[in-house]
Amino acid sequence: MNIILLGPPGAGKGTQSERLVAERGMVQLSTGDMLRAAVKAGTPVGLQAKAVMDAGELVSDAIVSALIGENLDRLVDGQGAIFDGYPRTEAQAQALDLLLQERSRTLDHVIELSVDEDALVERIVGRFTCTNCGAGYHDRFKQPQVADTCDVCGSHEFKRRPDDNEGTVRTRMAEYRAKTAPILPIYEARGLVRRVDGMADIADVTRTIEAILDRR
Repeated sequence: MNIILLGPPGAGKGTQSERLVAERGMVQLSTGDMLRAAVKAGTPVGLQAKAVMDAGELVSDAIVSALIGENLDRLVDGQGAIFDGYPRTEAQAQALDLLLQERSRTLDHVIELSVDEDALVERIVGRFTCTNCGAGYHDRFKQPQVADTCDVCGSHEFKRRPDDNEGTVRTRMAEYRAKTAPILPIYEARGLVRRVDGMADIADVTRTIEAILDRR
C-alpha cells in the first residue's frame, strides 16, 4: 500500500502518519526528514544535496527524486510508503510514477486532510510543548493537569515555536494551496483522491483513513 498524504501544516499529517507506521508497518517518507538524514549520513545523494544547499541553492527535483528512490529501495517486501511533502509539482508527480513503476509498485490512494483555516489557526497558535520532554499541550484543548507543570516529566518550563503565529500560519496555508493545486487534478482524474475531515477528533480521522486503506 503506497499513499500520498496531503494537508497544510497543523492538519495532523504527522500524527496520522505515526499511527499508520505503528499499526500497519508503513514507512513515512518525508522529504525534509529524508534530506537531513541523507546529509548527516553522507550518502551519495546526501553529499549532492549538501553541496547544493551550501551554495545557497534549492535542491533540484532530480536530487529529491533520487532521495525518494534510495528510500524506496530500503523498504522490505510488502512494506508500504506514506509520501509526505512529495510530490508538489506536476513534474514531481510524473517522477514518482516512474520511481514506483521501476520498483513494481503502484500508488493506491491520495488522502487529503481538509481543514477550516480559522480553526486551524486557533489549533496551531495555541500549541506549546514541555521544554524538557517535548510533551505537547494547547491553550484551549489540552492544558497540563497541574498549572505550569508537565504531566509527563514534572518540568515547569514550556516553549512555543516562533512561527506558530497567525500571520505565518495563514501564509503557510496559502503556500500549501498554491503547491497542491497543480497535482490534485492529476490524481483526481485517476480516481485516487479521498478527502478526510482533518478537524475531526484524531481517533475519528484515523478510523476514516483506515477504512479508505481497507477498501479495495
